[in-house]
Amino acid sequence: MTLKEIAQEANVSISTVSRVINQKKPNAASPEVAERIWEIVRRNGYIPNKTAQNLKLGQQDETQAVEPKTIAIIYARSDSISTDFFFSQIAKAIEQELFKSNYYLKYSFTSLDFSNPVTVGQIAALKVDGIVVLGRYDQRLLNFLTQQHSTIMYVGLNPCNMKFDQVICCGGDIAKAAVKYLHDLGHTKIGYIGSQDHEIRFKGYKRALESLNLPFHQRNTVNIRQTADGGYKAANILMDTGADITAVFCANDNAAIGAMRAFKERGKHIPKDISIIGVDDIETDQYLTPMLTSIHIPLDDLGKCAARILIDRLKGGHSLPIKTILPFYIAKRDSCARPNKR
Repeated sequence: MTLKEIAQEANVSISTVSRVINQKKPNAASPEVAERIWEIVRRNGYIPNKTAQNLKLGQQDETQAVEPKTIAIIYARSDSISTDFFFSQIAKAIEQELFKSNYYLKYSFTSLDFSNPVTVGQIAALKVDGIVVLGRYDQRLLNFLTQQHSTIMYVGLNPCNMKFDQVICCGGDIAKAAVKYLHDLGHTKIGYIGSQDHEIRFKGYKRALESLNLPFHQRNTVNIRQTADGGYKAANILMDTGADITAVFCANDNAAIGAMRAFKERGKHIPKDISIIGVDDIETDQYLTPMLTSIHIPLDDLGKCAARILIDRLKGGHSLPIKTILPFYIAKRDSCARPNKR
């Protein structure tokens, strides 16, 4: 695919496409136009012709035309890329950072693809220079990948115990901060909505309760897929079973949004009757009523940092595994308050 064809499909000028994908100007196009261009690039596997670019720049020595390197991304805990805002945002940042150094995102797979034997065979035969695993992993998946590929990068909230380069924002520390924030407001009966199996946020939640000398009750927690539907069902379960809570920590914002809807449908006022805090700090949080308090995760920085470390690895800049932990902060809004005295 050429720049001209991308420009025609995106309904913009060739120069706009060039500025966006080469990232020569931070505001080369509106976010909507830039995303439309990147979607076309991603969908068609566009790779610039470096030889043509060098000739245009007067660099006629063919040795300067370096063969592009390609990367695959695996959404380890997602069934659909289009509905996973959290990891798709990280993937976009990875893709755009790679592009600057002549590295290109060639393939994307989801956890659902690994249930298809044909797709698994295709992944095993991939001809790529590196693989980025996004999100909580299945040990069998990582074992499979390490048998087939030598360069693997992990990005997520659950620290990886494999000898990979990894960039994380620690989910255990995130959970502790969320519970402590609720406790500082005066809450001593704090519930949990989210995944529990091999989930560090759940472990962090329990450790936080312990460190604050608060009791842990399984009945105040619900183990669900971290979706809006999962959060909605979980909140109803907590109310139906008479959970003794004044606040709830949701493992991500989607679950928190679903929980908010359920509580409101059952006549609960947020935060008067129940305080809710999520994780991710997605843009939607600021448009909810009330606005959702959430742990802000630096998605773009996670992606950019991962891409830079991966490039350094492929260039031979380091050989030992690098583990980078990025900070987070609490975006305090309206869904949390001091508990209502009963």
